[in-house]
Amino acid sequence: MEKRETLGSRLGFILLSAGCAIGVGNVWRFPYITGQYGGGFFVLTYILFLIILGIPVMTMEYAMGRASQRSILPAYRMLEKKGTKWHLMGYLAMAGNYVLLMYYSVISGWILYYAVQMGLGRFSGLDTDGIAAVYTQMIASPKILVTSMLIVVVVTAVVCSMGLKNGVESVTKFMMIALLAIMVALGIRSLTLPGAEEGISFYLKPNRERIQEAGLWNCMYAALNQSFFTLSIGMGGMEIFGSYIDKTKRLAGEALTVTVLDTFVAITAGLIIFPACFAYGISPDSGPSLIFLTLPRVFSSMEGGRFWGFLFFVFLFFAALSTMIGVFENLQAFAIDLHGTSRRKAGLVNGIVIALGSIPCALGFNVWSAFSPLRAGNTVMDMEDFFVSNICLPVGSFVITLFCCWKFGWGFDAFLKEANEGEGLRVPAKLRWYFRYVLPCIVGFLVIYGIVTYFR
Repeated sequence: MEKRETLGSRLGFILLSAGCAIGVGNVWRFPYITGQYGGGFFVLTYILFLIILGIPVMTMEYAMGRASQRSILPAYRMLEKKGTKWHLMGYLAMAGNYVLLMYYSVISGWILYYAVQMGLGRFSGLDTDGIAAVYTQMIASPKILVTSMLIVVVVTAVVCSMGLKNGVESVTKFMMIALLAIMVALGIRSLTLPGAEEGISFYLKPNRERIQEAGLWNCMYAALNQSFFTLSIGMGGMEIFGSYIDKTKRLAGEALTVTVLDTFVAITAGLIIFPACFAYGISPDSGPSLIFLTLPRVFSSMEGGRFWGFLFFVFLFFAALSTMIGVFENLQAFAIDLHGTSRRKAGLVNGIVIALGSIPCALGFNVWSAFSPLRAGNTVMDMEDFFVSNICLPVGSFVITLFCCWKFGWGFDAFLKEANEGEGLRVPAKLRWYFRYVLPCIVGFLVIYGIVTYFR
């Protein structure tokens, strides 16, 4: 087995963790639901749930990784009591990581394709129908989708095969710093557009009418749901980076820093999108329609829109690729920890598996579009997203809360000792009751409610 690698700096650890957490959902979901569910009220509720749910579970993942110096499956094996079967959860986490990459690679390929098309001026002068035609052509073409996906997978596999410091850490640090710089530039440009004030007001001003229209419970659940899923906790995505760091810093403080970065990106994305949409009289949408239909209309109307549109899709591609690299690194660690394989061989094998496994998702929008799993209108991507978002992430987090807080698992005392080693923000021992009882109930509720409402 290769000697365990470590990260070169604390900054690398922070940016790697943030890169894994920050993804497309920060851009195509968070801004829209913020405006829909009450603006500033939603943001404050979202931040509250990050503090009481997201940061504690992320801290647990970091603690498991740092204590074991292994990826999540062997971490469970090392930390569990003899005769128990907690490590079985590790197999579900591994499956979740593979499936996540099999559809995230396709989405990342869409973004890469749009970045290239925007840079080439393909959208210049197009009206609504013209922009819709570009999107339809992309989705209907197996060649475009598979080729774009393969480029993303190859880049990801090569970066993760170059080594932890020289590949994963150095590339992700560059991308994240560039991402933050591009966001600031885009935000300043958007905020200086005529009529931008209306977009800011819609986005961040607390709005009682929209709260009443959506329902207070729905607003709070949306904030709880978003705060949980935005951090990519439950499948070992944070645990693996915890296994690469030393014990100089307490882990709650590190989790807080990563959460602040993730939240900054999500909120800033809205400050880019809403002022621009309102400035040009274009109604914002959510999901893929926002990214691939609405925003190209904004950029085609904007002076210098080709440049700003290209910059936006480069930023979005960096966000997607950083998630790809972060999750793929988890697969690398699985192969190295479980089978003692070399990093390069692991990168080759995992790259081939992900490339082949991503093809059904790409074909699900064209050749296999008649196949509707789970419910009418679903695609292969919807099925894969359901498995990750409604099963792997919440169930994984539920198991982690039990494992880290109860004596029949790793135990709260062992978790607390690991989390509080070093300098920084301490997890108070008096919160034992909260970690043991309240956290598992919140996450358990998300598991059940998410599945029930999906099929309802």
